[in-house]
Amino acid sequence: MEYPARILALDKFPALASDPDRRPKLSIVTPSFQQARFLPDALRSVLEQSGTRCEYIVQDGGSTDGSVEIIDRFAQGQPSTNSLVSRSEKPRLTSWASEPDAGQSDAIAKGFAKTSGEPDDLMAWINSDDFYLPGAFAFVADYFARHPDVDVVYGHRLLVDESSREIGRWFLPKHDDEVLRLYDFVPQETMFWRRRVWDKAGGLDTAYRFAMDWDLLLRFQAAGARIERVPYFLACFRIHSSQKTAALMESVGQREIDTLRARALGRHITPAEIEAHPKLLGYLRRSAWLRFLWQLGIKGTR
Repeated sequence: MEYPARILALDKFPALASDPDRRPKLSIVTPSFQQARFLPDALRSVLEQSGTRCEYIVQDGGSTDGSVEIIDRFAQGQPSTNSLVSRSEKPRLTSWASEPDAGQSDAIAKGFAKTSGEPDDLMAWINSDDFYLPGAFAFVADYFARHPDVDVVYGHRLLVDESSREIGRWFLPKHDDEVLRLYDFVPQETMFWRRRVWDKAGGLDTAYRFAMDWDLLLRFQAAGARIERVPYFLACFRIHSSQKTAALMESVGQREIDTLRARALGRHITPAEIEAHPKLLGYLRRSAWLRFLWQLGIKGTR
């Protein structure tokens, strides 16, 4: 928590400039296991987007907490009563399954195996305890339509608590390939990429249980991907007591991080070296500057 919980403040995206027919299709996957409490927010955040073509796959790991009933209700076009879209207008899930898997990475890979699309179309996953912000899909699809040479996009991160109240914000400077090799600041829930770079990089490595998103980004980078950070908040990352990030960090997370950093840099690097690295310090200073500008009301700045 960076500040006391408050009502979620939504920023406006810029006006769309591309032809809707030229915007790429999105393929979105949600891996889930025992997240019935938060799952409706994630599902609604995808299904209530507009202005894009989107296929949506939910891959549940065999939950027993009521998640299956929630997913089935959304699949039948019957969301909960507080939905912003009427039942008759509600799009259905493209596909869903609830079955045992080998963990989050395996569920994501299984979900994407059920998707389709052209090389220039887009892919992303949103975990069942996170959620997208309204208008994010149309903005992202429009951005990719206007920047055909861009392969990967991500944005700032908005932190929320268990009740979806805002408790913090991450401000990410312009993307820096060298910083990415040192540390993964990219908010996974805000990341979208083209299918062409996914295929070129070989998809998700399911051996990673914690840092699978950083591994994927580093392989995108090695494959020559053009990666851009856009100066907008695209999604919310939820902080809660049972989240995987906290549970796995000390057991497998740090080991995977150390392995990926050594692979990217060609050698092992000590925590002291990381903390004092001039590139990293410069990146953090730029982040603080962006936060300062935002607090002054200067938003959307690069």
